[in-house]
Amino acid sequence: MSGERGQGAAWAEAFLEMMAAERAAAKNTLVAYARDLEDAAGFLAARGRDLSQAAAEDIEAYFAALGARGLSAATAARRRSAVRQFYRFVLGEGWRNDDPSRRVDAPKKGRTLPKVLSREEMDRLIAAAGAREAARGVRLACMVELAYASGLRISELTGLTLAALARDPAYLIVKGKGGKERLAPLNDAARSAVKAYLQVRAAFLPNGKASAWLFPSRGKTGRLTPRRFAQLLDEAAAAAGIDPARVSPHVLRHAFATHLLEGGADLRVVQTLLGHADIATTQIYTHVAGDRLREVVATKHPLAKKR
Repeated sequence: MSGERGQGAAWAEAFLEMMAAERAAAKNTLVAYARDLEDAAGFLAARGRDLSQAAAEDIEAYFAALGARGLSAATAARRRSAVRQFYRFVLGEGWRNDDPSRRVDAPKKGRTLPKVLSREEMDRLIAAAGAREAARGVRLACMVELAYASGLRISELTGLTLAALARDPAYLIVKGKGGKERLAPLNDAARSAVKAYLQVRAAFLPNGKASAWLFPSRGKTGRLTPRRFAQLLDEAAAAAGIDPARVSPHVLRHAFATHLLEGGADLRVVQTLLGHADIATTQIYTHVAGDRLREVVATKHPLAKKR
């Protein structure tokens, strides 16, 4: 049983690592999430369970207890949110086939829509990335083009190997959450950016030694880290005249999905390209692209044309 109970802690650690790497969560946010999950784990331990074993009834009881403990509304809401995000992550990883927090009504708050850059802003961001000095600009422009063209998660982007792109492929085979593989397309712009980068890649090899990583680095990991990419992206955003607060590696993925839907792509296709297990996760982009979709219906629907 002790091995099983350690699993909940391991899952929580993996969740926090994901928040740091893929969503570039601030240190204070990560500390708060860790504290919230520890609080939930303590409640579950008193019921003989851990985070990995919790049933829907346990999460209902925990959420009810939050309201009875005299916590501020903001603190209680944040702890509910942390638990919900944790179990969505666990479900996406395939570690459980259910979400014990799903059937509990969420606080009545508006759902936060993802930040999205317009196509014109994406063009400016790519141009600003490429305008950096010499090889560094070529590398950053390549990374932005790849992320925008394929919808890669930041961990997937920085984890690319040289072998994956050495032969100028039209698509990548990406291993995403839960070890599931999916195809990630590469358009002509991204492929051209990769070709240009490969010509200067040697400048980033640690001590001139060979590296299996597409984006090698002289740092401890041997490859460019998600945090460093996020920093470079902030600098490019500022140079492009875009508020860096609106830009992150994950925003490039949001732009990929939203612009596909605006262009008329099928929601199921976008779900597959993003690697979402549940189409409900993908549906949030229909809200972001709503204005464009309404315009398409108004101008393309047969009845609209008769008016």
